[in-house]
Amino acid sequence: MKKSSPPSLPFCPDLSSLTAIRPLSPAQITALLDRAENYIALSRQKNKKQPLFSGRTQINLFFENSTRTRSSFEIAGQRLGLDNVSIDIDHSSVGKGETLLDTALTLNAMQPDIVVLRHNCSGAADFLAPRLDCALINAGDGTHEHPTQALLDALTIRRAKGRLAGLNIAICGDILHSRVARSNLFCLGLLGARLRLIAPSTLLPAGIEQSGAEIFHSMAEGLQNVDVIIVLRLQKERMTGAFFSSEREYFHFFGLDAAKLAPAAPDCLVLHPGPMNRGVEIASAIADGPRSLIRTQVENGVAVRMAVIEALLTMRDYQPAGAKAARGNRPAGQKAAGGKSRV
Repeated sequence: MKKSSPPSLPFCPDLSSLTAIRPLSPAQITALLDRAENYIALSRQKNKKQPLFSGRTQINLFFENSTRTRSSFEIAGQRLGLDNVSIDIDHSSVGKGETLLDTALTLNAMQPDIVVLRHNCSGAADFLAPRLDCALINAGDGTHEHPTQALLDALTIRRAKGRLAGLNIAICGDILHSRVARSNLFCLGLLGARLRLIAPSTLLPAGIEQSGAEIFHSMAEGLQNVDVIIVLRLQKERMTGAFFSSEREYFHFFGLDAAKLAPAAPDCLVLHPGPMNRGVEIASAIADGPRSLIRTQVENGVAVRMAVIEALLTMRDYQPAGAKAARGNRPAGQKAAGGKSRV
């Protein structure tokens, strides 16, 4: 017999995995942010554990390097009581030619409760989610999405500004290769923010005008009276051609420094998903200055990931016995692993 959803977690039972922001409703996003608020307070206590899921298992499967995301997911799971297993891809069977699907099926046979996946192929999370008998969280797939980063950015802004609706938020830098930009466009847009994208034309995806954001090719114009700036890293590992002449020239025109920050609102705040390339997309004086919320983002990341893990595992506990455990949340028509996705 199907259990009713717990009143403290008003999430759709069909959300058994989190692969993208786009399918979520504003109410679901807000509920996740509200729950994460509680975990910020918990993380500041001496005893940081709330072992809701003792005896359950979380597998972290990272095909790309990561410091902040991987460690925060590990800490989030541990604080909720899960046993954490992080797979060393460099010393796994992947090096022997094992496919992503076979790796996932092997791990699935070990009966984990949740898998956290980061992969270099867009759509990898959507490809795996319906093939697993457990929850899956997308920790970043190619240039597609990074849903928990968008959630923690939204939480960071909401805590600092008291709201998201009506804020002027600029996303600056390598929009073309950024899954963070894509997830933030969906997340912050759903919550009522007014969005601007600032980048050279070579670093903007085709069809970006359809995103609903204002497009600028000048920092001086794009940063006029903005309330929040999200600076993006140049993702050189995804670049196969010449997108700008040099890092020095890029910083001259698009690197955030005191002069470029001047047209923004006096109380404008600065975020960066990390890792930062100091002196390329952001000056150290800004990254370490009083307007920076970069360290706060890291703290909030643990809280958001605790909220997501709790939501997914709790909703699975309220699913009917024998139901397909992981259905994913890919919008109709979206391509699977290796497919291209655009804003």
